[in-house]
Parts: sequence; C-alpha cells; structure tokens
Amino acid sequence: MAEEIIERLTYRIGKDAKVAKPHDWLTATILVVRDRIIDTWMESTRKVYRTGGKRVYYLSLEFLIGRLMRDAVSNMGLMQEIRDALSSLGVDIDVIAVLEPDAALGNGGLGRLAACFMESMATVDIPAYGYGIRYVHGLFRQQMADGWQVELPESWLAHGNPWEFERRESSYEIGYGGTVETVGGYDETPRYVWKPAERVIAMAYDTPAVGWRGKRVNTLRLWSAQPIDPILLDAFNAGDHIGALRESNKAESLTRVLYPADANPAGQELRLRQEFFFSSASLQDILRRHLQQYPDFTNLHEKVAIQLNDTHPAVSIAELMRLLTDIHGMDFEQAWSVTRQTFSYTNHTLLPEALETWPVPLFERLLPRHMQIVYAINALILIEARKQKSFSDTQIRSISLIDESGDRRVRMGNLAFVGSHSVNGVSALHTDLMKVTVFADLHTMYPTRINNKTNGITPRRWLMQCNQGLTSLIQEAIGDEFLDNTDALQGLNAHADDKTFQEKFAAVKRANKVQLANLVGSRMGIRIDPSAMFDIQIKRIHEYKRQLLNIIEAVALYDQIRSHPELDWVPRVKLFAGKAAPSYHNAKLIIKLANDVARTINNDPAVRGLLKVVFVPNYNVSLAEIIVPAADLSEQISTAGMEASGTGNMKFALNGALTIGTLDGANVEMRDHVGEENIVIFGMTADEVAKVREEGHQPRAIIEKSRELAQALNAIATGVFSPDDRSRFTGLIDGIYNHDWFMVAADFDAYAEAQRNVDQIWSDPKSWYSKTIRNTARMGWFSSDRTIRQYASEIWRA
Repeated sequence: MAEEIIERLTYRIGKDAKVAKPHDWLTATILVVRDRIIDTWMESTRKVYRTGGKRVYYLSLEFLIGRLMRDAVSNMGLMQEIRDALSSLGVDIDVIAVLEPDAALGNGGLGRLAACFMESMATVDIPAYGYGIRYVHGLFRQQMADGWQVELPESWLAHGNPWEFERRESSYEIGYGGTVETVGGYDETPRYVWKPAERVIAMAYDTPAVGWRGKRVNTLRLWSAQPIDPILLDAFNAGDHIGALRESNKAESLTRVLYPADANPAGQELRLRQEFFFSSASLQDILRRHLQQYPDFTNLHEKVAIQLNDTHPAVSIAELMRLLTDIHGMDFEQAWSVTRQTFSYTNHTLLPEALETWPVPLFERLLPRHMQIVYAINALILIEARKQKSFSDTQIRSISLIDESGDRRVRMGNLAFVGSHSVNGVSALHTDLMKVTVFADLHTMYPTRINNKTNGITPRRWLMQCNQGLTSLIQEAIGDEFLDNTDALQGLNAHADDKTFQEKFAAVKRANKVQLANLVGSRMGIRIDPSAMFDIQIKRIHEYKRQLLNIIEAVALYDQIRSHPELDWVPRVKLFAGKAAPSYHNAKLIIKLANDVARTINNDPAVRGLLKVVFVPNYNVSLAEIIVPAADLSEQISTAGMEASGTGNMKFALNGALTIGTLDGANVEMRDHVGEENIVIFGMTADEVAKVREEGHQPRAIIEKSRELAQALNAIATGVFSPDDRSRFTGLIDGIYNHDWFMVAADFDAYAEAQRNVDQIWSDPKSWYSKTIRNTARMGWFSSDRTIRQYASEIWRA
C-alpha cells in the first residue's frame, strides 16, 4: 500500500516524497483508495445491465456529503492498512484527513439525509444514481462579525476534487424561454415543439458512493452548467471584453451557489432555473440509459423508479411528460400513466411557505411548454375531482395546481403529489399530519397514496467513524454483529446498569468532550470545562426549531444562578451551531442574540463558570462529527407539529446523549423505542398547539404569570445584552408577546421544569449513564438501511 501511495504521488501529482506537502499526501491517498473502488464500481454497473434490474434515481437539490476519504476507506475495510502505510511514510492520516474540503452541497437535514441514503442504497445493494448540482461554492461559509452572521463563499472546488470523474459524453442541452409551436396537418394529432430562446449545456461529474464493506458502489452524478458559446468573439474583438463573457457568466451562475437568496425576482428566477436545469438533465440522462436496453418507454416504470426529494425537483413531472410526448411521440394519456407510476415524492415539511410555488408569469416565461403541460394535467385532475369525486368548489381550489388566492402561482407540492404513485412523510406524526393539513383534500381524492417512511441515519458515519472510542467499547461488550446489523445494539441493554461498563462509557464520552473543548478553545478562544454538562443544539436556524426558547431559558438560568449562589447548580455549557438563510432576518437576529448573551454570561464572574454559552460558526458535517459524540444533552425542542422528522436527534441518541424534546417529528418514535423513562419530553403536543392557535393564543397573559419568563424577556428587550443598541431585540420579543406563533411563551415553563429534571438526572451518574447507554442500545431501528429497505420494498419495488 505504501508503494501505491508513493506511485500516485510521483506519477499523478508529480511530487517527490521528500518535498510533498500534507495536501499532496492526502490526494495521493485518495487516488489509491479511488482506484480500489473503481473495480467494484464498474462491476456494480455491469451487473445491472446483465440482469436488467430496476434502477432507483434519487433527485435532490442537496447532497450534504461532507468529507469522503474516511467514509470510503472505512467502508472498503482499508482503514488500518492505509493508516499503517502512511505511518511507514512518516504521515499521520488524522493530520491529512482534516485537509479534505467539506463539500457544502446542502443546507441541513434534507441534504444530509440524501447523503445517508446514497450510502445505504449501496450498502443494501440497491442499484441507484443520485442526481444533483455540482455547486462551485455551495452553501455559504459562515463567519461572525461582532456576533452577526456574515456569508462568505465556500470554495470547496478551489483545488479540484480527486473523487470525481468528468463525463464529457453525458452532456445535455437545457432550454429556457422561447415559444411553443403546434405542428401537424388538420387531420393529424397536433404535436407541440418548444423552441427555447436560451440554451445551456449540462455536463456530468460522477462521484462513487461506496456501500459498507464495499459490496456495491453506486453513482452520485452532479451537473455543472456550461455555455454553448463560451465567448462572443465579435464583442471581444470590438473591445467589449466583459460583455463578451456574458453567456459564460449566465450559464455558470446556474451552478455557482446553493439556494440563491429569493427575496428578489432575480433570485427567484435563478432558483427556478437551477431546479429545471438539474431536473431536465437528469431525466434526459435516465431516458438515454433506458433506451440503451429497451426499444421504447412503455416499460419505463418497470425499470426506473424516480424519487423526488422534496418539491425542488417537482418540475420533473412536467419535464418527463414533455420528453415522452413531444420528443418521443407517446400520447398524453399513456405518458401520464407511465409518469405517475415512475415518480414518487418525499414531503419534508408541513410549513405552507416551504411547499414551493412559482408566479405563473415567471413560470410561463421561463418554461412555456411546461406551463401548458401543467394546465393540461390540472384539467385532468379537476375534471376527475368534480365528476367522479363530487368535490366542492373549496376542495377544487385546494387541490388545483394553480393557486388563485392572490397572484396566480404554480403549486409544486400539488404537482409532485398528483404526478407520483407514492407520497411519503418522514416520521409517523408528520405523515399523519400531512393527511389533515397541507394535503387534506388530495388525500381525500387519493386515499391510498400517502405512506410513512421514517428517516434514518447511516451508522457507519454517525457511530463507527465519528465515535471510534464508543464503537470499540461496544465491540468489546457485545461483539461485531452490530457493524452489519444495528438491531444487535440491543445487546447493550444488559450492560446499562453495569458499573464497570458505565465507567468505560463515561470515559469515552469524556474523551470526546475534551476533543470538542479543544476545538472550541482553538477556534474561538473560549475555555469550556469537559466535566460540565454539554447541552447542545445544532441545526439550521429557524424560529420553529426554537433556538430562541433555548436562549431565553439560558437567560433565566443565568438570573437564577446569580440570585441564588447558595444552590447546588449543575455546571452547563450551552452550545449552538447552525446557519440562517441570508434573507431570514429573525433567524440572523437569533444568532446575534445567542452571541450577545454568550458575551455577557461568559464574562460575568458572578456565574463562577457554572454556565457558558457558545455559538460555534460555520456548522457543517465535519463539525457535527466532532460535536455529536461529545453531547450529553440533545436539544430537539421544535414547536410540536412543525418538524417533519429530524435526524440530528437520532445521531445524538445513538452516540449516548439524553434527549430533551417535544413530541414532534421522529421524537415520538424515539420515545417509543428508547422508553419514555430514557427521554425527557415536555410541552404541548401537535394537537394541543393546533387547538390553542384555533382558539386564539394569548401569550401576554402566560408571560405575566411566569416570573422567570417575564424577567428574561424584559432583560433581552430592554438591552441588557445589547448595551450598544438597546432596542436591537425589541421586535423579536414583541413577536412573542403579540402572537407567539411558535409557542415559545406557551412552552417555556414546561421547558424550564424539564431542564431542572435533567439536572437531577445528571446529579446521579448511575441513573444518567443507565439512560444514555439504553439510548445507544435502542437506536438501531433508526438506521437509514432500514429506511431504504422500506422504500425499496414498498415504493420502488426494486
């Protein structure tokens, strides 16, 4: 192996080992591993062609893949061999591994789920392609400037990507705008020809997705945009050197940044262009591959399963209809039947604003043929609803693909629903709520279409790789079976009350906390005590996820510690991380509040180090891999009924953290699996939240009855934590007083009481470790392998 690394270093990178830098060793090592993967990759592809098996295509605007080297090395079973080879060359694998860029191709749970699913599909031997966009910068890099979030480009591709392969032969034209013409004689069926005004090229880049033990290697295919004419020479020669690159800049903007801010019309248009770009390229690629084996598309749904990950690729429904009818001559009814049997749709949100809609004028201008198809599909659906289901006008308005309540908009969630044979939620609660909220009338029309597939996480990355100490301890206690079957973790139940095992479990946790404390110290200059309780909330910053509730409770706790120094307080570190969307004002204000509160509390000697607040910038997969194993307490405190599932909750519990949370998303099923005595649940249920909203929530009255809450809100609103701008957080706090849509005031007292309950458990180490060990033991069901097997057998038939 050492000789192979030297060979790659010499002949692929052109470096002598004597002068090679750490990044050279990293690239050489990746190339060695990649070459080992390629044989399995090619055989995996050949096998599907030989057997004529069904392929799964997973379309997602996000793939939060993180660093790939450890993942690939571990899954191929090469970790010790690579470590020893590098060591013989005087290189430490842990030193070079952190130099690998963290691909920021996602925003949060949606993108990380897609990455877990890619790994699990390969692990359980499902032939699959992931399709997405090869963002040059991806999501922004987050820095703090006086506590405010600042967005900077994340240049993960600055020095190339040794994992990917450019596929020059897999390139497709993508059109925008233009006109639609009708062709055919008076006695012929009319045929429609779209003549786009603009065209760009989608170029494929493939990355191998390696399954556990290298059993199968699937493909993640990401699209990059290129202009048809890279430079307008006439303009350049005429002296317009900038204008000559207009087409290049326009094309490259498509794949430059994940989620361009959509607060303005230009941003909205770019987002729609991105979604159509990757959807059209992916479908053209899928159809090309199908025609290599079969004469036509009448059996497409028997050989192809396309999963839409949220509404971002929903335009694929209209695009497949266009390709089948306009390009390949299939009649509309047959194309519609094939399309519906081919697609399935995963819904990830109950927030109406997150179910994408597009202004009809924008959609029609950018995709004129697709607008015609959307109207044609809508006619089929609404006529069926009226004539066969006897729907009322209200129900018709609800299921229509066109929202006419204000300016007319295309509803992408409805399009994805009617164009798929399966629509799944991602937790039992979320699925039940889908049927009575956002898709109530569509569920009435298609009562068998909605089903549940509770999310999961890959145990390879989220236990075996990120927490090697705990993995070794589990192997020592129950053997190796859990490495291949996470249900075997149940064997740890027998050790949960064993004093010796608890001490070893605590030692592993302590080592992980020391690692995190060192990271916080080196990055931020803040000293945190590994013996304190690490109370952690890391996720996208959003009001429904209620980081604000956590911060307000920290302020209340701060006041209590100062007021009652004689009490036996449990030392805590409240650690936050997450990014706010650039145009989401309140989310960015919450980050500023967290930093302002941290500055005040951390510098107050009266606290005596009993409470620290830390906001760690630039949350990503690599940071999560350090934070998750170090957590004692996992904050999963979203407003009940608003979190579809969550997967951070699963990662923390698997790594031996106690969860404090509401009965929301997958927390409900986690409680059922780990036992209600091993999780701390508080607050209103989804039904209670809905009832309070319906009856008229009165937050002011609740606040006035809660002394601790009133004092904490007053301190924040009057500028105690923002002396440079005393009104900075007034609007944020007024929102709680006036409407409290996310039930911060309503749940505060229950949350504070639950936190004191956590203190009591922490004060009894035997009880604490009994509960946290049982969390690890009982989380095996939440493996993404189980989720993928359910998709394969119940939706994809693969």
